[in-house]
Amino acid sequence: MSSEMYSLHVNGELREVRDAWVGESLLFVLRERLGLLGSKGACEQGECGSCSVLVDGELLCSCLVLAAGAVGQAIVTIEGVAPLGAPNDVQQAFVDCGAVQCGFCTPGLIMAAHALLERSASPTEIEIREELSGNICRCTGYGRIIEAVQSVAVARRSAT
Repeated sequence: MSSEMYSLHVNGELREVRDAWVGESLLFVLRERLGLLGSKGACEQGECGSCSVLVDGELLCSCLVLAAGAVGQAIVTIEGVAPLGAPNDVQQAFVDCGAVQCGFCTPGLIMAAHALLERSASPTEIEIREELSGNICRCTGYGRIIEAVQSVAVARRSAT
């Protein structure tokens, strides 16, 4: 099996991927080759949403994306939605509303909420539920997660 080298544009910077097999998933490359551990591998089938990232602004399950196929595209992971050490408003709302429990699904849920709020300033509860439907959380009843997303939408509208 031959190894390849390519670069990915991740969280605003060009990152070299060395000694890679071209069949590796983006999730594997992010975690194992680039050390970005925020995206979680759970189902490895695109069913749980814990590995969600933005690729050219589109929310995708990184376990289903070939890393080599993402060359030239802007990739944003949970580590890239806010400056290091300073949570963004979505992350802070999850904490404030008690939407974080074990935390395993939280990065994917935050990425989904972030993507929705970038597209829609006033999402309805049904739109929020639809956007989050690709994410499985085994600890919560989703109520506090929905509350967190709604609180960010209200705060953003009030700020403008």
